[in-house]
Amino acid sequence: MITSTLTAGTVITSTDAHGIATIAFFHPSHNSLPGVLLTQLATTITAVGQAATTKVIILKSEGARTFCAGASFDELIAIGDEAQGQQFFSGFAQVINACRTCPKVIIGRVQGKAIGGGVGVAAATDYCLATAQAAVKLSELVVGIGPFVVGPVVEHKIGRAAYAQLALDAGEFRSAAWAEARGLYAQCFESIEELDAAVQAFATKLAGYNPEALTALKQVLWEGTEHWDSLLAQRAAISGRLVLSDFTRQAIQQFKRAAR
Repeated sequence: MITSTLTAGTVITSTDAHGIATIAFFHPSHNSLPGVLLTQLATTITAVGQAATTKVIILKSEGARTFCAGASFDELIAIGDEAQGQQFFSGFAQVINACRTCPKVIIGRVQGKAIGGGVGVAAATDYCLATAQAAVKLSELVVGIGPFVVGPVVEHKIGRAAYAQLALDAGEFRSAAWAEARGLYAQCFESIEELDAAVQAFATKLAGYNPEALTALKQVLWEGTEHWDSLLAQRAAISGRLVLSDFTRQAIQQFKRAAR
């Protein structure tokens, strides 16, 4: 087992005898993703995906509640210029592109709410299972940014109309059932225990398939996204500029005060 301890966050990986690799991330603030954790997560996905011992990957977060709360508000408010802003939002782009280009199938395990960038992480997996508590919300517009970096992968998974609903109705959660009906989740379960059993059973099934066939199928599933390295960099620049606006800074401060 390899453990990397970050500033207030961790990424832990393990691989069992069947070639099922598990990547688990954690942050004490509702599994939010500061820049250092985003970079570590992207690097880990790439490394585990290239390992000869890996047949399939499970991507999960720790804890029993929020799957991922998206960007770290503390880090957003500390951004001082456009270059710094683009660098931060490029972290989400790196995670999405790491999932997209990983040669191994990635199963998402979503035990609770996915917010903002967390929706993007779920959408970047190849097959995602969740609990009935795993509601989704793209809240970026509320703080004046917009879901520009995660937009392409969310739209790729659920379609433009559903993506528009999430992006524009930014203050409201959509239920896990809503997300399942639109293809973000393949199936939802009432409890975490049922979810974990289903994730393990599906991973075991995939690990028994021809690995070359799985890699070829994954390439087919992501056809048309080959330009995302440049596209997501452009989107990160948009978010990096908007995060400096007075609207966004005031909105983030209001959210932080409300959370106290």
